[in-house]
Amino acid sequence: MKSTKRKITSRKGTTQCNVVDLFCGVGGLTHGLRSAGLNIVAGIDFDGDCEFAFTHNNDDAKFFCRDVASLSPSFIQDLYPDTGYRVLSGCAPCQPFSRYGRGAINRRSKWSLLLNFGALVESILPDLVTIENVPELQAHDVFQNFLDILVGCGYQTTYAVLYGPDFGVPQSRRRLVLISSRHGTPHLPQPTHIPESYPTVRDAIGMLPPIESGCKDGRDNLHRACTLSNKNLKRIRASVPGGSWRDWPKSLRSNCHKSQSGATYPSVYGRMEWDKPAPTITTQFFGYGNGRFGHPEQDRALSLREGAILQSFPSNYSFHPPSENFSSQKLGQLIGNAVPVRLGQAIGSAILEHLKAIDS
Repeated sequence: MKSTKRKITSRKGTTQCNVVDLFCGVGGLTHGLRSAGLNIVAGIDFDGDCEFAFTHNNDDAKFFCRDVASLSPSFIQDLYPDTGYRVLSGCAPCQPFSRYGRGAINRRSKWSLLLNFGALVESILPDLVTIENVPELQAHDVFQNFLDILVGCGYQTTYAVLYGPDFGVPQSRRRLVLISSRHGTPHLPQPTHIPESYPTVRDAIGMLPPIESGCKDGRDNLHRACTLSNKNLKRIRASVPGGSWRDWPKSLRSNCHKSQSGATYPSVYGRMEWDKPAPTITTQFFGYGNGRFGHPEQDRALSLREGAILQSFPSNYSFHPPSENFSSQKLGQLIGNAVPVRLGQAIGSAILEHLKAIDS
């Protein structure tokens, strides 16, 4: 089966490029691609809690609550307009491949999601494919199987591990990015920042109003911090930016810290540093004990809004309907799992540059 090269047409001064985003979540990758000038026609995710954030912040993009593993190729094909290049993007859930994955059984049960993505590529033959995932994915056979599918379908592929601050993301996140094309060899995005200009925690969240543990800002319901216990309040007050539980008096240390195994986790219960990028934002960033997620100077963990901004979401990005209550645990999961918006924008710019080059 062969695809036909589609003519690039003008769309507000940019190449018309239509994207269906699988595993779209709350729209981190979508928002980045859209900011670069790509046309997002639809996002698909199994989690219906993503719908509000995805549609509210990404005008004209439709959301479908579907299991990617059960999607038919014809369903996706029908989403694309008749003109313009077709891009299929996606970030299959990364926990199965991450070193933080919870056991071999869980990893094996979800590895197939990437191959489900590959099967859709094989049937649809979009003009371009892009994925983003954890660097550890490269070590698994499923990634090589995915690459074999791309080669068999006539794609040329480029991939590498990219560093978030190189692209304006204010956290030290490293992600595997792949771009694959049926129209020549694509190039990965080129860094837009050098170490001297990396965005810092201060640059990202230094302007937000101060709040206390267990409190929220009256003007932004997402700028809220979880309540710390009395013991954890004492611990964070004994913490220094860039430090860890090793800075505490012994009376505040947990038994696990005193054991040999606990000594290998120096970054838990730590404060971030104002003038460096944040550590990698995980789904548990709002919890002080889950990493170096203590505010640099306020005695609390990161607020949900701060975590979203460190993921390079715009400061006004809405994640839930204003009239509805929400779970910090759930929103933390949705924000932490997202593709950083600025990384998505860099990927989108690289795709457009590739298409302009092959059309010239």
